Amino acid sequence: MVAYDAHFQEVNVDRVGLYLQDAHPIRMGMELAQYAEKKGFEAVWQAESRLVRDAIVPMAAYAAVTERIKIGSGVINNWTRNIGLLAATFLTLDDLAPNRVICGIGAWWDPLARNVGINRRKPLKAMRETVYVLRELLSLKRVTFHGEFHHVDGIELDVVHGRREPRNVPIYIGATGPKMMELTGEIADGAVLNYCVPPEYNDYAMEQLDKGARKAGRSVYDLDRPQLVVCSVDHDRRKALDGARELLTQYLAQQPHIAKASGVKPEVVQEIQSILGWPATHEQIKKAMHLVPDDLVQRITASGAPEEVKAKVQEYIDRGATYPILYPLGDPKLMIDVFAPNQD
Repeated sequence: MVAYDAHFQEVNVDRVGLYLQDAHPIRMGMELAQYAEKKGFEAVWQAESRLVRDAIVPMAAYAAVTERIKIGSGVINNWTRNIGLLAATFLTLDDLAPNRVICGIGAWWDPLARNVGINRRKPLKAMRETVYVLRELLSLKRVTFHGEFHHVDGIELDVVHGRREPRNVPIYIGATGPKMMELTGEIADGAVLNYCVPPEYNDYAMEQLDKGARKAGRSVYDLDRPQLVVCSVDHDRRKALDGARELLTQYLAQQPHIAKASGVKPEVVQEIQSILGWPATHEQIKKAMHLVPDDLVQRITASGAPEEVKAKVQEYIDRGATYPILYPLGDPKLMIDVFAPNQD
C-alpha cells in the first residue's frame, strides 16, 4: 500500500491541463490553447482515440500559436505508426515547440483496434519495446534493435539541418489496467491516469505505479501523474450533469476498459450497448442516457456548479494525481476561468 504521506501536501494544485478531443473545431481549439496559456494552464493535451481526429495535426496547430504551454498527445497508440516515423514525428513537433512537447502513448483498445485489423497481442512487451526504441531515437542515438514487435538496423534520426542534439520529449503512458500501470512506473516519465473513474481508483493505481517504479530504483513520487477528468461545469447544475451524462453514455458502451475501471455494473453497460450502434448516433445516445443516473455522473466526473467541480477535482489530486487534465463539456472558457491559476 502506498502511504499518503507529506508528498501529497506538496502537490502544486496550480498545475492544470486542458484536454481537447473532437468536440471543437481545430481552429477553436487553437484559440482555447491560447486562452488556457494566458490563464496560466500548464499543458494542452489532444486526444486520439476514436476514428475521428488524429492527435498530431492539432498538436502542431496549438504549438504554432502558443509560446509557453506544453503540448501533449493524450494519447496516441503504439500500434499504427512505424517506430521510425513515430520518432521523426515527435522530433518535428519538438522543432516547432522546443522542450514543450510530451509524447503520451497508450496500448489502444478493442473492439476498435480489432476492427481495423490490429491484433493487440502481448501489449506489455509491445509497449516496452516501443518506449525503449523511441527514447533511444529521440536521444539521437544510432539504434539497432531486434525485438518481437520492432526491428531496426542501424537507424537514427538523421538531422542534417537544424538542431542535432538529443530531444527533451518525455514519454507518458496512458495506462488503465494494473499490469500496464506497473510497467508505466518502471519505464515511463509519467502516467496519464484515465478518466471516467472514481477518485478511489487512484489508490490502486498508485500502488501499481509504485510497484513498477521500485523496479527502476525510484518511487511513484518520481513520476508525473496528470489525470484526465471529465469536467462539465455550468451555473445551471442540471445542465452540467446532463452534459456529462451524454458523454458517459457513449463511453460506457464503446470503451469497455473504461467501463470496467469505473465500476459500472456489466448489465447496465450491456443495456446501453444494445441501444447504441457503432458509430453511435446522437439519437441513440439520447435514448440511452436515462440509464446513467446522477449518482454515477457525480461519482466518475467533475460535474455541476463551479465550486462543486473544483471540490471533485481536488479529490483526484488528494488521491495521487499531480494535476488534472480537464475535458471541458459545455462552455470551455468558463471551465478555464474556473480553474485558471492566473485570475487576472
